[in-house]
Amino acid sequence: MNIACLGWGSLIWRPGNLLIRRKWFEDGPLLPVEFSRQSQDGRLTLVLTPDVRPVRALWALMARKNIQNAKASLRIREGIAEKNLNKLIGVLMAHDPPGEQESEPRQAIRAWMNSSGLDAVIWTDLLPRFNDREEAPTLEQAVLYLSRLEINRKQLAEEYIRRAPQQIDTDFRREFERLWGWTYLT
Repeated sequence: MNIACLGWGSLIWRPGNLLIRRKWFEDGPLLPVEFSRQSQDGRLTLVLTPDVRPVRALWALMARKNIQNAKASLRIREGIAEKNLNKLIGVLMAHDPPGEQESEPRQAIRAWMNSSGLDAVIWTDLLPRFNDREEAPTLEQAVLYLSRLEINRKQLAEEYIRRAPQQIDTDFRREFERLWGWTYLT
Protein backbone atom coordinates (compact mmCIF):
# COMPACT_ATOMS: atom_id res chain seq x y z
CA MET A 1 0.00 0.00 0.00
CA ASN A 2 1.43 3.40 -1.02
CA ILE A 3 0.61 5.91 1.72
CA ALA A 4 1.51 9.59 1.44
CA CYS A 5 1.93 11.96 4.36
CA LEU A 6 1.16 15.62 3.66
CA GLY A 7 3.18 18.38 5.28
CA TRP A 8 3.48 22.15 5.25
CA GLY A 9 5.31 23.04 8.48
CA SER A 10 7.93 21.61 10.82
CA LEU A 11 7.42 18.04 9.58
CA ILE A 12 9.44 19.08 6.54
CA TRP A 13 12.58 20.39 8.23
CA ARG A 14 12.29 18.36 11.42
CA PRO A 15 10.63 15.01 10.64
CA GLY A 16 12.06 13.48 13.81
CA ASN A 17 10.96 9.86 14.09
CA LEU A 18 8.34 10.11 11.31
CA LEU A 19 8.79 6.97 9.23
CA ILE A 20 9.03 8.39 5.70
CA ARG A 21 10.99 7.21 2.68
CA ARG A 22 13.87 9.46 1.66
CA LYS A 23 12.49 12.94 0.98
CA TRP A 24 9.63 15.39 0.67
CA PHE A 25 8.16 16.12 -2.76
CA GLU A 26 6.89 19.58 -3.63
CA ASP A 27 3.93 18.70 -5.85
CA GLY A 28 1.22 17.96 -3.30
CA PRO A 29 -2.36 19.19 -3.38
CA LEU A 30 -3.36 22.85 -3.19
CA LEU A 31 -4.64 23.38 0.35
CA PRO A 32 -5.84 26.35 2.43
CA VAL A 33 -2.99 26.62 4.94
CA GLU A 34 -2.13 29.59 7.14
CA PHE A 35 -0.21 30.51 10.32
CA SER A 36 -3.37 30.32 12.40
CA ARG A 37 -2.72 28.04 15.37
CA GLN A 38 -1.32 29.62 18.50
CA SER A 39 0.93 27.08 20.20
CA GLN A 40 1.82 26.96 23.88
CA ASP A 41 5.39 28.08 23.17
CA GLY A 42 4.23 31.23 21.38
CA ARG A 43 4.54 30.20 17.75
CA LEU A 44 1.81 30.64 15.18
CA THR A 45 1.87 27.33 13.35
CA LEU A 46 0.53 26.28 9.98
CA VAL A 47 -2.78 24.45 9.88
CA LEU A 48 -5.60 23.95 7.43
CA THR A 49 -7.63 27.15 7.64
CA PRO A 50 -10.99 27.86 5.99
CA ASP A 51 -11.28 30.75 3.56
CA VAL A 52 -7.58 31.37 2.89
CA ARG A 53 -5.68 31.25 -0.39
CA PRO A 54 -4.52 27.67 -1.12
CA VAL A 55 -0.81 26.83 -1.33
CA ARG A 56 0.93 23.73 -2.64
CA ALA A 57 1.52 21.21 0.17
CA LEU A 58 4.49 18.86 0.29
CA TRP A 59 4.28 15.11 0.63
CA ALA A 60 6.40 12.06 1.37
CA LEU A 61 5.80 8.35 1.02
CA MET A 62 5.50 6.60 4.34
CA ALA A 63 7.96 3.78 5.03
CA ARG A 64 5.07 1.78 6.49
CA LYS A 65 2.61 0.08 4.15
CA ASN A 66 -0.05 -0.43 6.83
CA ILE A 67 -2.36 2.56 7.38
CA GLN A 68 -2.59 2.05 11.16
CA ASN A 69 1.22 1.99 11.49
CA ALA A 70 1.55 5.06 9.25
CA LYS A 71 -1.03 6.99 11.31
CA ALA A 72 0.69 5.94 14.54
CA SER A 73 4.02 7.19 13.23
CA LEU A 74 2.55 10.62 12.44
CA ARG A 75 0.68 10.73 15.76
CA ILE A 76 3.87 10.01 17.70
CA ARG A 77 5.89 12.60 15.75
CA GLU A 78 3.22 15.22 16.39
CA GLY A 79 2.91 14.40 20.10
CA ILE A 80 -0.79 13.60 19.79
CA ALA A 81 -2.33 11.43 22.48
CA GLU A 82 -3.44 8.01 21.25
CA LYS A 83 -7.03 8.78 22.26
CA ASN A 84 -7.03 11.68 19.74
CA LEU A 85 -5.62 9.67 16.82
CA ASN A 86 -8.85 9.54 14.81
CA LYS A 87 -9.72 13.16 15.59
CA LEU A 88 -6.37 14.84 14.84
CA ILE A 89 -4.82 12.64 12.17
CA GLY A 90 -6.66 13.02 8.88
CA VAL A 91 -6.87 10.04 6.57
CA LEU A 92 -8.32 9.33 3.14
CA MET A 93 -8.29 5.92 1.52
CA ALA A 94 -8.55 5.59 -2.25
CA HIS A 95 -11.41 3.09 -1.98
CA ASP A 96 -13.49 5.23 0.43
CA PRO A 97 -16.43 7.01 -1.23
CA PRO A 98 -16.62 10.77 -0.68
CA GLY A 99 -18.95 11.93 2.05
CA GLU A 100 -21.96 14.10 1.23
CA GLN A 101 -20.52 17.13 3.04
CA GLU A 102 -16.83 16.53 2.32
CA SER A 103 -14.79 19.68 3.01
CA GLU A 104 -12.92 21.48 0.24
CA PRO A 105 -9.52 20.41 1.62
CA ARG A 106 -10.61 16.76 1.66
CA GLN A 107 -11.93 17.12 -1.89
CA ALA A 108 -8.58 18.56 -2.99
CA ILE A 109 -6.66 15.80 -1.20
CA ARG A 110 -8.92 13.13 -2.72
CA ALA A 111 -8.49 14.48 -6.26
CA TRP A 112 -4.72 14.73 -5.83
CA MET A 113 -4.52 11.22 -4.29
CA ASN A 114 -6.52 9.72 -7.15
CA SER A 115 -4.41 11.45 -9.81
CA SER A 116 -1.20 10.35 -8.05
CA GLY A 117 -2.11 6.67 -7.90
CA LEU A 118 -1.79 6.53 -4.11
CA ASP A 119 -3.72 4.17 -1.89
CA ALA A 120 -4.04 6.51 1.08
CA VAL A 121 -3.07 9.95 2.40
CA ILE A 122 -2.57 11.05 6.00
CA TRP A 123 -1.98 14.50 7.50
CA THR A 124 -2.02 16.37 10.80
CA ASP A 125 -5.56 17.71 11.09
CA LEU A 126 -5.35 20.35 13.81
CA LEU A 127 -7.82 23.22 13.84
CA PRO A 128 -6.96 26.91 13.92
CA ARG A 129 -6.75 28.19 17.49
CA PHE A 130 -6.18 31.69 18.78
CA ASN A 131 -6.70 33.13 22.27
CA ASP A 132 -8.04 29.78 23.51
CA ARG A 133 -10.77 29.66 20.86
CA GLU A 134 -11.00 27.39 17.85
CA GLU A 135 -10.84 30.23 15.38
CA ALA A 136 -8.19 31.66 13.12
CA PRO A 137 -6.70 35.06 13.91
CA THR A 138 -7.07 37.87 11.42
CA LEU A 139 -3.88 39.17 9.85
CA GLU A 140 -4.05 42.21 12.13
CA GLN A 141 -4.45 40.01 15.22
CA ALA A 142 -1.52 37.81 14.16
CA VAL A 143 0.75 40.82 13.60
CA LEU A 144 -0.19 42.37 16.94
CA TYR A 145 0.26 39.06 18.73
CA LEU A 146 3.73 38.44 17.27
CA SER A 147 4.86 42.01 17.86
CA ARG A 148 4.02 41.71 21.58
CA LEU A 149 5.78 38.39 22.25
CA GLU A 150 8.69 38.43 24.66
CA ILE A 151 12.06 37.94 22.95
CA ASN A 152 12.57 34.18 23.46
CA ARG A 153 9.07 33.30 22.31
CA LYS A 154 9.35 35.73 19.41
CA GLN A 155 12.57 34.02 18.30
CA LEU A 156 10.78 30.64 18.26
CA ALA A 157 7.90 32.15 16.29
CA GLU A 158 10.27 33.76 13.80
CA GLU A 159 12.26 30.55 13.31
CA TYR A 160 9.10 28.55 12.60
CA ILE A 161 7.84 31.08 10.06
CA ARG A 162 11.20 31.45 8.33
CA ARG A 163 11.86 27.68 8.17
CA ALA A 164 8.44 26.83 6.73
CA PRO A 165 8.95 25.58 3.16
CA GLN A 166 9.36 28.44 0.72
CA GLN A 167 6.39 27.31 -1.35
CA ILE A 168 4.10 27.81 1.66
CA ASP A 169 3.66 31.39 0.49
CA THR A 170 0.71 32.53 2.57
CA ASP A 171 -0.72 36.02 2.96
CA PHE A 172 0.38 36.13 6.61
CA ARG A 173 3.91 35.09 5.67
CA ARG A 174 4.13 37.84 3.08
CA GLU A 175 3.13 40.41 5.69
CA PHE A 176 5.60 39.07 8.29
CA GLU A 177 8.34 39.31 5.68
CA ARG A 178 7.32 42.85 4.74
CA LEU A 179 7.14 44.04 8.35
CA TRP A 180 10.11 42.27 9.91
CA GLY A 181 12.20 40.85 7.05
CA TRP A 182 11.39 37.28 8.08
CA THR A 183 12.50 35.73 4.79
CA TYR A 184 12.84 32.02 4.14
CA LEU A 185 15.83 30.30 5.79
CA THR A 186 17.48 27.54 3.77
